[in-house]
Amino acid sequence: MHASVIIVGLSLLVSVARAAGNDPRRELGSGELEAYFAKRVAELEGRGSAAAGVDAESWGVESQRRREQLAEMLGLRPEPPRTDLRAVVTGVLERDGVRVEKLHFQSRPGLYVTANLYLPAQPGPGRLPTVLYVCGHAKMVENGISLGNKTGYLHHGVWFARNGYACLMVDTLQLGEIQGVHHGTFSEGRWWWYARGYTPAGVEAWNSIRALDYLCSRPEVDPERLGITGRSGGGAYSWWVAALDERVKVAVPVAGIVSLRGHVVDGCVEGHCDCMYAVNTYRWDFDRVASLVAPRALLLSNTDKDPIFPVDGVYATYRGTREVYERLGAGPALGLNIEEGPHKDIEPLRTAAFHWIDRHLRGTEIADSLKVSARAERLFEPRELRVFQALPTDEVNTAIDETFVAAAPAPEIPASAEAWKKSVSSWRGAVETGSFGGWPGRSTAVGMERMFREEKAGVRMEVFKLRTEPEVTCSLHVVHRAGLEWADLDLLVLNVLTEEEWNEFLSHVPSKFPGAFAGTKLPAVDAEQMEAELKMHATFKWGMAYLCVRGLGPNPWSHDPKKRGQIERRFTLIGQTADGMRVWDLLQTIRAVRQAGLGEKPLWLQASGPMAGNAVYASIWSEKPVARLDLHGLPKGHREGPIYLNVLKAGDLPFALTVAAERSLVRLYGADPADWTYVTKTAQALGWPAKQVELRAKGGG
Repeated sequence: MHASVIIVGLSLLVSVARAAGNDPRRELGSGELEAYFAKRVAELEGRGSAAAGVDAESWGVESQRRREQLAEMLGLRPEPPRTDLRAVVTGVLERDGVRVEKLHFQSRPGLYVTANLYLPAQPGPGRLPTVLYVCGHAKMVENGISLGNKTGYLHHGVWFARNGYACLMVDTLQLGEIQGVHHGTFSEGRWWWYARGYTPAGVEAWNSIRALDYLCSRPEVDPERLGITGRSGGGAYSWWVAALDERVKVAVPVAGIVSLRGHVVDGCVEGHCDCMYAVNTYRWDFDRVASLVAPRALLLSNTDKDPIFPVDGVYATYRGTREVYERLGAGPALGLNIEEGPHKDIEPLRTAAFHWIDRHLRGTEIADSLKVSARAERLFEPRELRVFQALPTDEVNTAIDETFVAAAPAPEIPASAEAWKKSVSSWRGAVETGSFGGWPGRSTAVGMERMFREEKAGVRMEVFKLRTEPEVTCSLHVVHRAGLEWADLDLLVLNVLTEEEWNEFLSHVPSKFPGAFAGTKLPAVDAEQMEAELKMHATFKWGMAYLCVRGLGPNPWSHDPKKRGQIERRFTLIGQTADGMRVWDLLQTIRAVRQAGLGEKPLWLQASGPMAGNAVYASIWSEKPVARLDLHGLPKGHREGPIYLNVLKAGDLPFALTVAAERSLVRLYGADPADWTYVTKTAQALGWPAKQVELRAKGGG
């Protein structure tokens, strides 16, 4: 049995869109990086379609498992309490057969949702089929006052009311009457959202679920005939809500759907804010979200020349979803509608949405639904639909990102070694699955190719290209006394460089070896640093290794901060972060240098800032213990970096550093002792040696 399809000449439409200059693909500027994302997406596509393991008998259990995962990725597991909505109607309008109630409710205490409820002025007997309309990004501001994006879509509410429906139009967090934030990582630098496991998509989903609760409390509403639709951002919220809440009997996400490949490889992510995405812990493609609506009625609707929701990505999502519907014998309940046009609220899209909803909520025959002639008209002025004359002082909308997803509570000093062991085991499990689930298998081979070797001024310089994944190369420079091999060294210090430290490194010993840096403009020589390092090598049989992990050093992804940000957003869509994968690079480097001749000789890690945090985690997951960590300016918490998915749900940097300190000596430089009392007190409580953890002044020995 085949699903319903309203589409003509798809391949032609794709070609037309590209010929018209609407191809969304955005170059990353690095062939290696493009290959990396293409390979990772292909792996996720090949890992198993949305239909993998699906049949009619098992779908009840399997869909519930997936629903729980989706709720977790949206920050809704455990589910927040369904507190009193405290709904208030602040005004009523009536015009040309349409009645509108201006209202607000609280989806959580202080989290206000402003809305307009459209009703037929003369509804007739019985309860009404009802549509929840979730709005896209429409900035509706008059004289500096936000009227809410619900007023930008008011004609949809009018249309439904005129045709015998109740329609609740809800404002979104960012563009409502109370202005929250959707653009945390897109433009506001709030990378800690990923560490917290927070996304505004979760707020929008929760607000909509509570909107359904409100509708079910209304005497006019038939709770057995609830639908949802919206376009653009509202299209995305439509499928989050329909996937999570089975009270929704029909869903029409419009211009809010595209595949993972479209977002990551073709670059659609660069046109979207954070509200479009769950925190992809379980590494889903988007057909897994859409398929959770099955076997209920679902129409995916889009235009053919939409640059931020390209039609080939829409079709890929539809195709994966269709397989689930057909396995459940529900093919007719799935539809695809493609209209000609750009990313715009055009009448053919509205008409298709209404026909689909009418057929599946009222059981109207196709022929009869196509006779509907009422146009979507703007009967009201946007300012008439404003809910608040003065915004509530107890609102939490503007700072909801701070509280919506709970961080792990501050850890207690362990009462015993057994209690500590239990805490560490629980923490490691949470971080392995929630933060580092995107790592390759631990058996992934690491390649180490020597690119340069030369001796001058009593030292030897070696340059290696490390292949930490098949598509990822990192640079490693090793300096030690001339005439020694690695097996002769007493110690190897692995310096994990930031971009600034890479430039500092180029200012001393590298100037003696210009052949190792062909094509690189070396800075002025730091003679003092040069002399100090040459003296050190003459005195000690130490090796100094300088590692540039992915995206840094001689092959940076980009020097444009905005472009780097969009690259890092791509990582999160495939269930990783750039920092998380840099930990992997460091782990692979540790493996490589031990295999290349260091063997069991002591290995120290030295790093600064967020990169010091990466060194902490690498020491924890290293197969063999790192002898010592020298950490300069380590952030006091993950909010400042490094950023790993969901890590703050498990614990913060002081706990991680304590775990690291159990197997490695730790030296913290320039640290405020008050920030690290958990580390020092735990060390004391467990009877660790006094020198296991030392806090030193900046630059101390």
